[in-house]
Parts: sequence; structure tokens; C-alpha cells
Amino acid sequence: MLEDKWSPDAIVGHATRHEAFKDSYIPATKTIYNLIDQCKLSVRNIDLPLKLRRSTKKTPARKNKRIHGKSIEERCESVDSREEFGHWEIDTVLGKKSKDEALLTLIERKTRKELLVRISSKSASAVQEAVRTLLAPYQDNCSAVFKSITADNGAEFSELAAFEKENIAIYFSHPYASFERGTNERHNGIKKTPCPKHIFNTI
Repeated sequence: MLEDKWSPDAIVGHATRHEAFKDSYIPATKTIYNLIDQCKLSVRNIDLPLKLRRSTKKTPARKNKRIHGKSIEERCESVDSREEFGHWEIDTVLGKKSKDEALLTLIERKTRKELLVRISSKSASAVQEAVRTLLAPYQDNCSAVFKSITADNGAEFSELAAFEKENIAIYFSHPYASFERGTNERHNGIKKTPCPKHIFNTI
């Protein structure tokens, strides 16, 4: 982590795949991050470039986090193979200059094609309106282009299940499981322009 700038997750994955410590315990990625936060390792958060872009402020976990619709466990396994076009992941990216402005991002799992739209806030109504804006050009074959959309359980996606009336399957990942929407998380992590002035359509 200090010399080669590897992330804790990369180190755990490499050690596990190559059986680097056959007779030793390999801690989970979360455990390593906890140790770093507790200052029990020589590595600090400042040594982790990606960690600096994330909030380290702790918030109490809700024991009964509300689920806004069907669980990702109900999603067809074929979606994971990325062989069929039309399965999307959705998320929001906050702007750097304004806490109110954000980007709504939709990324197709097979092609990695991305739809972006600027939203005025992370409210459920703003997200709802933005999704309709992105879907509008495809009304003639909307259910073929958008077969499913997978979101997290953020409050801004609480009204997303309404799009099931338009034959779009809506799924929600497990709480604190961003890896279940890895395509979207990765794309959002490498964005350089947080809030473009126009709508971008790359399909």
C-alpha cells in the first residue's frame, strides 16, 4: 500500500488468488480498512488516494434499512454474464462545487455505454424526472433498450419501482454492497467532470 500504492482490496485479492499465505489468516478488505481507521497500521487514509475521495464520517447503521423494491437476489442470473444488452445500473455523483447539484448516471452492463443527466438535487422526484428524460428518446422500444435497472437503496431511488409499469424490471442491491453495481461504481469513480452542462447520450 505504501510503496506500490495498491489498495487493500487489490492486496487481499492478490494474496488470496496466489495463495501467498497458505498457513496464515488473510483479513477481509473491510477489516483492513477498519484497522487503518483505528490507526493500528502504519498506513493512513492519506496514503490511500481513493479513500480520500470518500467520506470517512461515520454514521450509525440502520438495523432495518428500507428496501424500495425487489432485491437483486430476484434478478435473473443471466444478467451477471453480461451477454444480453439492456441491463443497466444507476447511481448519482455529487458535484464538487455544489452539494445540491449532481449527476444521474445509467450504465449498460454489456456494452458499458453510459447515459448522463444533470440533476438539481438528489431528491426522489428529481431522479424520477431525470430518468424519464433519459428514457424519452426510446419510448418506441423502451422495454427492449431498458430491460432492467439496478440501484442501491438510497432515498433518491425510492420511487424508481414505478417504472415497472413500463415493463422495466427494477432491482435494488443489498445495503453497503456497492460491488453488486461494480460497473457503475467504477465509471463514477473515474469521472473528471462532475456536472456537465448538457445531457450526454452515448448509446
